[in-house]
Amino acid sequence: MTKFVLTDVRLFTAGADLTGASNKVEVSAETEDKETTNYASQGWKEVIGGLSSAEIAGEGQWEAGDPGKVDDAAWAQLGGTGPWSIGPAGAAVGSLTYFTNALRCDYTLGESVGEVAPWTSTGKSSWPLVRGQFAHPPGTARTATGTGTALNLGAVPAGKRLYAALHVLSVAGTATPTVTARIESDDTAGFASPTTRLTFAAATAAGGQILRTDGTAIADTFYRLAWTITGTGPSFMFASTVGIW
Repeated sequence: MTKFVLTDVRLFTAGADLTGASNKVEVSAETEDKETTNYASQGWKEVIGGLSSAEIAGEGQWEAGDPGKVDDAAWAQLGGTGPWSIGPAGAAVGSLTYFTNALRCDYTLGESVGEVAPWTSTGKSSWPLVRGQFAHPPGTARTATGTGTALNLGAVPAGKRLYAALHVLSVAGTATPTVTARIESDDTAGFASPTTRLTFAAATAAGGQILRTDGTAIADTFYRLAWTITGTGPSFMFASTVGIW
């Protein structure tokens, strides 16, 4: 990816797509430096890494009246944790994303008379900040069981984990429409013999989920999102992100 101007940053928090209500998003990560200077340090400070943390901060134009609007979503999520996914240049399959399991720790709204009503909010990481890829785009409605595009993420070394987030943005249909999504892996892009690595809980309403493996090595290098849809006249809009940390 070359230098670019921020014009299409995507922001998903749990089951809300806040892209159209955001005009600034910042992602930051840091590791505490813990001093270990001693008499053998030859006059120089020595430090080692301590605890790590990440933060996603957003702001934009305030809206309310629907679960997908920023006020409804922020109020419902305040004090709780859930998946936050950021796409600095859109949300096409394979495009770059940063995502984490974040605590929505603050929410601010309001301004002076005559100003466009603003909002600001922050999510602080409860899990590592993962640099990964979008496994499913938010603008494609799914009405039947299917599989997504293969992504070459590489093998998962022992001690590392495969992470995945699912943002169910809208649900339509009758007779309890349900989508059950999973992350599959294989050693080839053709997925001749896929293995399920993570399975999200069945979703019947907008919301978000985030999962990770247990740290066992995975030799497969290709990954994809797959989903099973049931119900009468179902239609789901959802986004998904996946990565290794």
